[in-house]
Amino acid sequence: MSNIRIIPLGGVRENGKNLYVVESGEDIFVLDCGLIYPEDELFGIDAVIPDFTYLEENKDRIAGVFLTHGHEDAIGALPYFLDTFQVPVFGSELTIALAKLFVEKSSFNPSFEDFHVIDEHTEIDFNGTTVKFFRTTHTIPDSMGIAVHTPEGNIVYTGNFKFDQSAQDMYHTDLSQLADLGKEGVLAVLSDSGEAESQVENVSEKKVQEEVLDIFQETSSRIIVAAVASNILRIQQVLNAAHRSGRKVFITGKNLEDILTIAMELDKLTLPDDDLIVPVDTINKYDDDEILILETGSAGEPIKTLNRMATQNHDQVNIKDGDLVFIATSPSTAMEVMVAETENLIYRAGASVVKLSSNVKASGHATPNDLQLLINLLKPTYFIPIQGEYRMLAAHAGLANETGIPYPNIFILSNGDVVSYSKGKMTQSGQVPADNTLIDGIGIGDIGNIVLRDRRLLSEDGIFVAVVTIDRKKQKIVSDPHIVTRGFVFVKESQDLINESTDIVRNIVKKNLKHNDFDWGSIKQDIREGLNTHLFRKTKRRPIILPVIMEVNQNRRFKK
Repeated sequence: MSNIRIIPLGGVRENGKNLYVVESGEDIFVLDCGLIYPEDELFGIDAVIPDFTYLEENKDRIAGVFLTHGHEDAIGALPYFLDTFQVPVFGSELTIALAKLFVEKSSFNPSFEDFHVIDEHTEIDFNGTTVKFFRTTHTIPDSMGIAVHTPEGNIVYTGNFKFDQSAQDMYHTDLSQLADLGKEGVLAVLSDSGEAESQVENVSEKKVQEEVLDIFQETSSRIIVAAVASNILRIQQVLNAAHRSGRKVFITGKNLEDILTIAMELDKLTLPDDDLIVPVDTINKYDDDEILILETGSAGEPIKTLNRMATQNHDQVNIKDGDLVFIATSPSTAMEVMVAETENLIYRAGASVVKLSSNVKASGHATPNDLQLLINLLKPTYFIPIQGEYRMLAAHAGLANETGIPYPNIFILSNGDVVSYSKGKMTQSGQVPADNTLIDGIGIGDIGNIVLRDRRLLSEDGIFVAVVTIDRKKQKIVSDPHIVTRGFVFVKESQDLINESTDIVRNIVKKNLKHNDFDWGSIKQDIREGLNTHLFRKTKRRPIILPVIMEVNQNRRFKK
């Protein structure tokens, strides 16, 4: 009997950062390698990726990385992964092209070339375990689900998916493939939970196209569309509607230009008119009713760019009175506050905001009926809801139970939880490291909780620096303590507080200078504690306190 384990290293109890490990025998199969963009409280952090510790400990067992689609929640962490692991990467034509783009633009192993293009007919054998692929419907062409065929049955990973029977060919799900997998026997399904608690079912994307066109045709002002660059389906709809409403499209952002170029080269996106897209620096040559500005922002979040446009801080296009802003994306939970603030700024700039109407559900994730249809097609013995916050996973578990899967066979996991299949039964059996790895610039994982705490304190209460110069030989202060603050108080209006703080530092230093066992660490700690108590008593705030002690006439014999 084969040893089978399933381990989510990212993607459960959160939206994004998908990375799932399936082990069959001695082989490890890595399914997706995504990132998530940080919440506001992760000060200065660019992105969050999965913890690769477990994979590093078992790197010789990794058969490869298998990608479902080209969104950043599935491929965004790949450059960081490939900086450590030299393993083959498999995905559909567009997915691999976008993965290459991400890797080439990074500073982490940009010359990596071990990419392999697959399609829904591809089967790859690894020591008796076969990896197969099936087509799915998502908001990007060429999305795939993955089936790892083990001696005990298929383990199916859906990736992000939904069903749309009227979808064009490159977005179409092959239901017969799913039914065939079910007939072969499915041991476990890892299924997308993003819309499991939705009370409204998705509509056909044809209906979405009609609504987008109606919005454009009813508007005589400039239109600014906020979309995610890799949501190629939505961008195609915007381009189609712009053409039919007689507008030229002005693109802001190099990231979008690169993605559109790749998609068009692979015939995954088409221009209704070769002259539809024009340079943004020619925008003043056109009337407002001829203009559509397509912005996708940076780091996957177009809302941040809208914010800059609304405050007149964008380097190419700013929002002006009368503009219509069409938000064609569903922002992440972490961005909800910023979305509300940005909408206020847009209205203050004299523009208005429109979204798809409430009766048009246009998510890229399966809603309850689709989720249950998938389960009925695959007929799994065990079920693992993934890709969603806890309430979504719980809702999905309930849907699975309604289709006949008993609750003991349903696993709501945390990142790092291990599910093992042994002796004819699947059980939860331990945990592996699965902390968040924080990306700050080119640093990977070098930002920890202490640094984040300091950044939070700096943002809330500022910094308070006390500088003092001493002569250790003469046991005296050479120059009076000097106080510097940033983000704490305005010095000119808080002179009493500064003078009191200066006295505290002076007294602490004098006291310590009298001791022969003078210790730099101790005196700095005494200053921190003394100032912290005083400043909190006076202001109810706790700035970061940084004592700086300089010495003249240094004597190297005492302890530093």
